[in-house]
Amino acid sequence: MLSFFLRRLVIAIPTIILISVFVFGLQKILPGDPLLVLAGEERDPAVLEFLREKYRLNDPIPVQYMTWAGNALGGDLGTSFRTNQPVTELIGQKLPVTIQLALMSLIFAVFIGIPAGIMSAYRKGTVTDYIANIVALSGLSIPNFWLGIMLILLVSVKWQLLPASGYVPLSEDFWLSIKTMLMPAFVLGTALAATLMRHTRSAMLGVLTSDYVRTARAKGLSERKVVLKHAFRNALTPIVTLTALLFGELIAGAVLTEQIFTIPGFGKLVVDAVFNRDYAVVQGIVLVTAVGFIVMNLLADMAYFLLNPRLRSN
Repeated sequence: MLSFFLRRLVIAIPTIILISVFVFGLQKILPGDPLLVLAGEERDPAVLEFLREKYRLNDPIPVQYMTWAGNALGGDLGTSFRTNQPVTELIGQKLPVTIQLALMSLIFAVFIGIPAGIMSAYRKGTVTDYIANIVALSGLSIPNFWLGIMLILLVSVKWQLLPASGYVPLSEDFWLSIKTMLMPAFVLGTALAATLMRHTRSAMLGVLTSDYVRTARAKGLSERKVVLKHAFRNALTPIVTLTALLFGELIAGAVLTEQIFTIPGFGKLVVDAVFNRDYAVVQGIVLVTAVGFIVMNLLADMAYFLLNPRLRSN
């Protein structure tokens, strides 16, 4: 297991380095100068020069990158140009909000997508299969912003069942926080549920026709045990891997949903940073998101290793 993990780690480290170079390089080619905003309307050349020296923008680009990367390794992602707050502090404030949203969305996706995929595969070619595929296609096709707006109009404005927007921390009011997050989590989870349903169906179709499933049926086991214990257990490996990767996508892809429901999370932070040309914040967010995605990929590999006995025997 250790050698398997080390092989994956050897691949992950160069990937993180390439991502950091890409992230740093991109902001250098973006139009506009954030220091022009900081310098005020008069834009005194002396003030501009002071700011360039303060943020070391007069150094050669390779030196700037090495300085930024070295600080990032030490946990220092820089300081926001707009608020003068450390980027790590801003991320620490916003990341728990997005993680809560991502976890709740993943719960919706798992509890909708996996049962639907199992039923669709087990009843292949029936009305149940066609309905499940239509629902999955709808989940992939309906834009999140449209579904979010429709839910706000119906559930919040017309029926007044759930809050329309905002965020309440779990530490302040647990149940109100859950209620506030239900709609955005459902909106974000529907497309992922559709993806999960299609992959679960494909994996189940592959194992339902296998020899060991036919043997289990020949032994007289109930269909429930055949499907859930034998078929689903062997189809679980790609599903677990996909679920781990989807969680990474949820954290990175919550931008639009957080904007619609006015959730002060990671997505809103990066949108505000882009509009304000706060490149230090943008760099920090993209780097943390990329590293988080790689970590989820590593966890998915480890789950694959634990679920697949053939890998453990090598």
